[in-house]
Order: sequence, then structure tokens, then C-alpha cells
Amino acid sequence: MTTPHGWTTTPISTDILRGALDLERTGRGVLPHRLPAGARRQIPDDQLAMAESQPSGVRLAFRTRATAVELDVVATKRVYPGAPPRPDGVYELLVDGRPAARASASDGDTLTVDLASMTSRTRPGPVETLRFTGLPDEDKDVEIWLPHDETTQLVALRTDAPLRSPGRSGRPVWLHHGSSISHGSNAATPTGTWPALAANLGEAELINLGFSGSALLDPFTARAMRDTPADLISVKIGINLVNADLMRLRAFGPAVHGFLDTIREGHPTAPLLVVSPICCPIHETTPGPSAPDYSAMSEGRLRFVAIGDPGESSAGKLTLTVIRAELARIVAQRTPADPHLHYLDGLDLYGESDHAELPLPDDLHPDPAAHRRIAERFARLAFGHDRPFAPSNR
Repeated sequence: MTTPHGWTTTPISTDILRGALDLERTGRGVLPHRLPAGARRQIPDDQLAMAESQPSGVRLAFRTRATAVELDVVATKRVYPGAPPRPDGVYELLVDGRPAARASASDGDTLTVDLASMTSRTRPGPVETLRFTGLPDEDKDVEIWLPHDETTQLVALRTDAPLRSPGRSGRPVWLHHGSSISHGSNAATPTGTWPALAANLGEAELINLGFSGSALLDPFTARAMRDTPADLISVKIGINLVNADLMRLRAFGPAVHGFLDTIREGHPTAPLLVVSPICCPIHETTPGPSAPDYSAMSEGRLRFVAIGDPGESSAGKLTLTVIRAELARIVAQRTPADPHLHYLDGLDLYGESDHAELPLPDDLHPDPAAHRRIAERFARLAFGHDRPFAPSNR
């Protein structure tokens, strides 16, 4: 629809949305989801419900001659009493794959989360308009990457020239599942998460199912992956199972087998890469759970501590060291019947020496520089010549 002022308003639909598995219509617009409706009905906690609605890897994509773009949004601002204020989410606009502009919504709905009781409340807020101007006056591919860690309702998209769907890129679709590290915690921008960086380096179309606190081998996540078209698949397993203290070794192995079996029902021959945890000293040999360090919060810093007992690992409590050994064993056991299954040790992405140089600022999550290092290594070890995601193996 073209307005009297020359703006064209385009309905926001799956034709111009990438990286989302569902689009929910709300009272104010549409809300991208990274899990389908059937999976969302089985979510057992608010943490995953919040995480899957945060659009990590989700972007609007279209082709246009427009020199100006407006996007009306309702962002959800998170507040954790006692913790440092969170920065505003970043919307990144790319032109022909190159960063061209950034914007943020300074207001919106406010979600207040009490970390001690894990209760929350929401205060409705206003719609904000993001403006991107001065774009090249020529036909071009435009992407607007939504904030990776800020739930965003999309209300309206306007351009000063018509737009159309960009069509298929010809790049392989890479479907990835992981924890908050894959979700992008501590990354500064949506294209700065390690999966987004690795997808760019590997020339792949990313669908990021990294869920903060929620890479827990949930069957509904495996079914979502089974049913999502993809050329390349990876699952990064471990840290959340430890810091949630969710299961013991006896349950872990069969749960991994079941998760992989479900994915294989829909993708029997796609390259499938199992990635073990990166280095995280607080949980290398100490089981979970982990918890916020309240003494650090009183000083305005967010840090996490492991509160499990190292002596209990002999009774089956999980540590990162235990998980790496078990994942390597499971993949080795399965590969004779599944030659397209591969294993990548997370310590090859970020190990002890990397932690010494680029320590985890909150003791759980990498900083922007470490995200880039992980991405570069993943691109080499997964997408490189004769590696699992190399064109010759697809």
C-alpha cells in the first residue's frame, strides 16, 4: 500500500522474514518465533518461552530501490533488579550483505524478572519507529537483523519505494541448536553472535535455535529440527544440562541418542555435527547448578558461580569434562551406521588458553571478541575444505 506521502507499507509475512519458524499475529503486529506453535504449547517454563521469542538470527530480507526504510516495533526491555541495566537491543541494516546502519528502540514493554524467585511481571509500553535513511538509490538486497536478545513485535514496515522478496540465495540452510552462547549472550550486535558470524564466513543461511538456558535435549526442540528444511545441522550440547543440574549420566546418554534419532527422522543424510561445550572453568569438574553471584551484583556486576559438589560427579552428576567424553563416545558408536554424523570438541573452538586471553566476563558467556574467535574456528573446522559442512559432503 502506498501512502499519500509516498511511503509504501508492506505487510510483514514469512515472504520477507528469514530465520523464524513461526509468525504469531498479536494485537499490535506480528511476533517472530524460533519454535513452532506445537512446540511452544509444550514449553514447561518462562525461561524458554522468553528465549525462543527473542529473535536471534531472525531478519527481514527484501530487494528494493528504496533510500529510506521505517520499521515500527514494540521491543521488550528486560530488567533484573540488583543487576546492571541491560543495553538496548540493536537492529542492524545490511545492504548487499554489508553493514550500513544501526538503530535501537529506547522504550517498549518492560519485563521485570526477579532472579531470586524467578518470577516476572510485564508493563506494556509504546510503539517506536526506527528510521534508516541515505541508502543507495539502486536495486539492492536489504536485510534488517532484529536484536538477538530482545523480544520484538513488528508493527509496520514502510519504504519510499516498493519492495519484493529477494528469492532464494542459493546458499545452504544451516540449522543450529545450542545454549545462551549460541543464542548470543554478551555479543554486542545480532550479526556479532558466533553463529551469525560463522554463517557469514561459511556462506550459509542461518536458522539459529540457540536458546538461553534451554539447550536441554527437549523432545519438542528435536521435533522442530526434524520438521525444518535444512541442508546442514549442528547441535551444541552441554552447558545448560550442567548449570541447570537437570539430569545424571544414566539419563544423558539415552537422551542424546533420542534427540539425534528424532533429527534423523527428517534429515537422514544431512551432515549432522555434534558440538561439545567450550571451556568454562567453573563447571569443568564441578557439577551444577550454577547461580548468580549476589555479592557481585551488589557491586553492579553480573557473575555466575557453580554451587555443586565436585565429589558427586562419581555418582553420575554431570560436568563439562564428563559430557565431552560421553558425546565423543556416542558419536563414535553411531558413526558406523551414520557416516554423515560428526563430532567437534568445543575446546577446539575456545579452550583453556583462549580463556586465559579472553576470559568469560561473567564466568559463563564469551565477550564479543571471543564470539568472533569461536566463529572463525567453527567456520574453519565445519565449513573448511574436507570438513563436515564442506560442499563435497552435502
